[in-house]
Parts: sequence; structure tokens; C-alpha cells
Amino acid sequence: MPVDPLLLVYALPLLAIWGASEALARRRASRAQAVLEDSRQAGHTEPASLHPVIDPALCLGCASCARACPEGQVLGIIDGKATLIEPTSCIGHGACAAACPTGAISLVFGTATRGVDIPVLTPDFETTVPGVYIAGELGGMGLIRNAIEQGRQAMDAIASAAGRIAGGSDVLDVVIVGCGPAGISASLGAIQHRLRFVTIDQASLGGTVAHFPRGKLVMTAPAKLPLVGQVRFGEVSKEKLLAFWTEVLQQTGLRPQFEEQVTAIAREGSHLIVTTTKDRYRTKCVLLAIGRRGTPRTLDVPGEELDKVVYRLIDPEQYAGQRVLVVGGGDSALEAAVRIAEQPGTHVTISYRGSSYGRARQKNRESLRELVAGGTIAELLESTVQRVEPARVFLRKDGAEVVLENDAVIVCAGGLLPTEFLAAMGIRSETKFGTV
Repeated sequence: MPVDPLLLVYALPLLAIWGASEALARRRASRAQAVLEDSRQAGHTEPASLHPVIDPALCLGCASCARACPEGQVLGIIDGKATLIEPTSCIGHGACAAACPTGAISLVFGTATRGVDIPVLTPDFETTVPGVYIAGELGGMGLIRNAIEQGRQAMDAIASAAGRIAGGSDVLDVVIVGCGPAGISASLGAIQHRLRFVTIDQASLGGTVAHFPRGKLVMTAPAKLPLVGQVRFGEVSKEKLLAFWTEVLQQTGLRPQFEEQVTAIAREGSHLIVTTTKDRYRTKCVLLAIGRRGTPRTLDVPGEELDKVVYRLIDPEQYAGQRVLVVGGGDSALEAAVRIAEQPGTHVTISYRGSSYGRARQKNRESLRELVAGGTIAELLESTVQRVEPARVFLRKDGAEVVLENDAVIVCAGGLLPTEFLAAMGIRSETKFGTV
């Protein structure tokens, strides 16, 4: 039976398009599988907090979730289904769930093998300790829009509660701990309610957002910010978002106190006493708007208090022309060393107590290996920092002392989760094993 030539005219291009699409899908699946295997080999299989779980029965494999994720390769399509391929890179934006057309994605805390502690809160965001409230990432809501809303709503509740507590001239209505989206929103709410308050942060403006890599896209949605009104973001870089927060501070007169860490919160009569590294506050209420990253783990060596020692990389360009020591063996340390080494005139050394970077991803290990082989980065494995001086750093390696001329030290040794801090105050938490 002869084939209609007109049929071939239409069918052949369609077959070519289908074939190209299938080949592209296979390549993408292969890349996703490689990323997943890399995550497994590095032991990066447990999400830190809120993360997606995909129902394969509902998943179409359309990749809408992967495209919506601002973190890049957190999700991929393997065997025609969405899969979490870089679990530790997920920071709980929730954009994947919003983008899924079939409702196949649920956002949960923890996994069946690793629980995540979430503080028990009332609908007004009050913890099991009267007068202590939590909003934002620490309470499980890392999404910026949700953090802003929680900060505003929590301050509405605090304003009502503070009005029922007697206090003198030396008593604040609330101490706000944290200056990320939730803390800023709550602080503006405190101004709006005409409360007596102070906002403190152990680091700088932006909270968890400030930890994102340079240029990272942050996905958020419209939210109501006290004194400012509705704020609308589609996609915005970390730098633009931090610039927006800075402008908000200037417009509203909000003056947070940075580089001030809370060391204790205790009850004294009807009031709370907040002790920090710089002061002591008597207050009716406390709002914890801190992240889940906790306090950076320190080296506990002489000289660590020098200004040149920091615990995260914010902008590699500031280290151009300097002699920099990066301490650590995880992804953050390797990425910091590589990015600083790209700056003109830098001399970078990486120090790690282990014999290999077993917990770092393969792509970061390979990038570092190339720069070490080329002499761009000096590597000191199985070494430890002994003390820091203004122009030098002393290390111990193979039983001998190593002295480096040095302008800056970046410590990437992880953080101490705030779990113990909350428990010391008597705040009760629930451990979530893959549940909401």
C-alpha cells in the first residue's frame, strides 16, 4: 500500500522533534542521576529542614518543579519522575510545590531516618515558655514571604500580651532576636504598635539570606510589611534583596544592633532577662526570629577574636590582593577557597584536619584539586590552627609548626544548632520524621 507523501511531510518533522526531545530528556536524567550519586557518596542525603516529598503516582515528570526551584539542581527527573537529588541544598522555598500542576509535592520536616526538631507553638507563635515567641525559619518557615507574615502576626500578638503586663521605665515591651525577614517585619510592627523594643543580631542584616551565595536568586511572593505596605518580588538576587532591607531601615529609622549575641534568657518575676555579649535587658516578651543555622562553630584558639577572622564568605572580591586562610573541609570551605582564589592577587591556603574532603561534593573537590595542582591554592591536610596573630597564623601539621603570613581567616566549620539554647530555656520541641 503506497504511503501518502503528504503524510511523510508532516510525520518526519514530528518524529525528529520527538527524537530530539527524548535525547535531551535522557541527557538530563543522566545528569540528575550523576548528581544524586554524588550526593549519596558525600553523605548529603538528609535535608536540613522543610523540603519536598514527591508522590510518584501523581508526578507527571513535567519538570515544572525543577525549573521553579531557585537553588538550581535540588530536583531532577529520573525514570520519568521528579526526584530530590541534592537534599542538603534545599532551603525550603516551597516554589516547587507551588509549581506542580498535579499536587504531587508535599512539604515536610525531617525524614524517616533523621528527625528535625520544631518548637511547639500556639497559633499566636508563643512557645511553651510564656512570653517567648518564635517566628520565621526557626519555627520551620524558611520561605521569605511566610517569615515576613509570621513576624508581623507575632508582633500583633506580642503587642496585645505586653499591654497586660506591668512594667517600669527600665522594662522593654519586647526584645527581638534576629534581623532577617521575620525580625525586620516584627521590628517594623513594634514601631507601628509604638512598643519599647530593641532588635539585636549576632551577625549582620539579612539573616539566612545573607548566607546565600553571591547572585543567588531568592524566590518570594507578595507580602505585607508593616510601615512599608505590600512588597512584591518575583525573582530577585540576594544583593538586591539586602539592598531593599537596607533601604527599609533608612526609610523607617529602624536601628538594629549587630554583632550582639544572646547568651541567656531567664525568667525573673513577671519579666524576662535577656543577657547578651554586650548588655542585659529586662523585657516583657522576647521574639526569637533566628535561623536554624545556629551559632558558627569556632576554633577556640588564641587570637580568634581578631577582626580578620570571620565565619562565612559574603563577598570574595573584598579579599583581592590578600593572603587568606580558609579553614574547613566541607562544601562551604572548598567553595570559599575556590571563589577567593579567582580574585586578582590573592594567595589562598586551605587547612583541614582530615586527610581528605570526604563530605564535600565531587564537583567542589575537582575544582579545588585543579587549583591546588596548578599552584593557585596551597593545601594543608591533617592540619589544625594553633593561634592567630594580626599578620600571621600558626598551624600544626605532622607534628611540626607551620607559620603563614596572613591577612584574613575564614572559618567554615559548620554551626551549633540552637536546639540546646531552646532546651535550656525550657522551650519544648517536637521531632518531625517526614511530616508537616
